[in-house]
Amino acid sequence: MSDLRYPIGKFTFDGSSTETDRQKFIDDIEQTPAKLGAAVQGLSQEKLNTPYRPGGWTVRQVVHHLPDSHLNSYVRFKLALTEDEPTIKPYYEDRWAELQEAKTAPIELSLALLDSLHKRWVLMLRSMKSEDWKRTFRHPDLGVVSLEKNVALYSWHGRHHVAHITSLRERMGW
Repeated sequence: MSDLRYPIGKFTFDGSSTETDRQKFIDDIEQTPAKLGAAVQGLSQEKLNTPYRPGGWTVRQVVHHLPDSHLNSYVRFKLALTEDEPTIKPYYEDRWAELQEAKTAPIELSLALLDSLHKRWVLMLRSMKSEDWKRTFRHPDLGVVSLEKNVALYSWHGRHHVAHITSLRERMGW
């Protein structure tokens, strides 16, 4: 693996998706909490505090990052479904990961939060109509983003960060 930052490759989206694609994306989102839990199962505090790559976040920070990021995405979906192209507020994920609680809190808190969040999120995603996927929000830095693209992104995002942990475990023989 040449780039430890992207163990499953960088996110790509060709601009549209089929109903089958979207169902796969939702399935990925639904499975993320269980896959994350399995990825960190049995890790000691020392291992949780190990960066997944040189200069990268620790496993603990990655675990806490997932609900931080996915909560933001969940809210963006709700805004886009209930408002006409709302402008969302971005956040500094790198700064959030440096907050003391992200560096020290028990991972069980974020595992439980991610599990509950994803149960709600998947209920919403599975209830969306085909026209809902074309709804958009405006990101101040990225421009207009469709929900169709955002569901693909978060399907990738969960798999991406779980792979940070599983590839570290593989490299370290954990």
